[in-house]
Amino acid sequence: MSVPIRDGLRRLPAGTDTPPSPAGVPAAREKQAHGHSTALLLLLLAMAFSALGPAAAQSPRPRVFRGAPVRYVDVVNTYPHDPDAYTQGLAVAGDVLFESTGRYGESGVRRIDLHTGQVLSSQAVSEFYFGEGLTLFGDRLIQLTWRAGAGFVYHRDTLARTGEFDYKGEGWGITHDGDRLIVSDGTSTLRFYDPVTFELQDELEVWDEVGAVSGLNELEYVKGELLANVFPSELIARISPETGEVTGWIYLRGLLDRSSAPDAEMPNGIAYDSKHDRLYVTGKLWPYLYEIQIIENP
Repeated sequence: MSVPIRDGLRRLPAGTDTPPSPAGVPAAREKQAHGHSTALLLLLLAMAFSALGPAAAQSPRPRVFRGAPVRYVDVVNTYPHDPDAYTQGLAVAGDVLFESTGRYGESGVRRIDLHTGQVLSSQAVSEFYFGEGLTLFGDRLIQLTWRAGAGFVYHRDTLARTGEFDYKGEGWGITHDGDRLIVSDGTSTLRFYDPVTFELQDELEVWDEVGAVSGLNELEYVKGELLANVFPSELIARISPETGEVTGWIYLRGLLDRSSAPDAEMPNGIAYDSKHDRLYVTGKLWPYLYEIQIIENP
């Protein structure tokens, strides 16, 4: 069974995140289209998994990876996380977590005490923007928005907005390699931008032995490789930033006890503390943030 390929539509959960419709296109119609697309995708995935039989249901090995080695995770530490936070981007510096939250009317950026989950300060985004990826570049926090083609820059300590920039297409995830910003848009293409001028410098297609790997979402640069949440799945792709090849998968299934968090959605949010070599993950509406280590066997 292949990695699910996203159909180009971002799912908007019913209720609180219906976007304003200033362009005159009824938001309800767009929301209905998203709902139908997501329902069909989930149905097809469920049917495919059922066809694998009882043995597959008992196996911890994922049935959605393609070719490259699969690794799993051990939990090193568990920290509280706001279960109402629709996490779209994550970064960390020491004991401070930085988070971008999504949904129209609820989007913003936050500084959070990593150990307690307490929000130290926050900055709201206009209701016309759906907050997306976030990266920490020096003393600047750089945030994307979903469909507006607008990004925002904040001071890391005060969250005062210090700048804005434009880009083409959708914004999903963002990270950097120390020299360039790296941005995903939900397809198989990664784009590289100058961190000062925000001018597009290069593009990279992400692929494996089957073909293009789409659904690239939240990003993090870790020890010379890119980690990307793959929407809609519980997989993290390990990507070569030089070639675009997927060199491995990290499987997060079972990390969160869904019975204790019935509203929780897919994993989304990767942060790496390079100073202390610590890797953190969470998800949309997850009540916990996890420090993890990657292991070979579950």
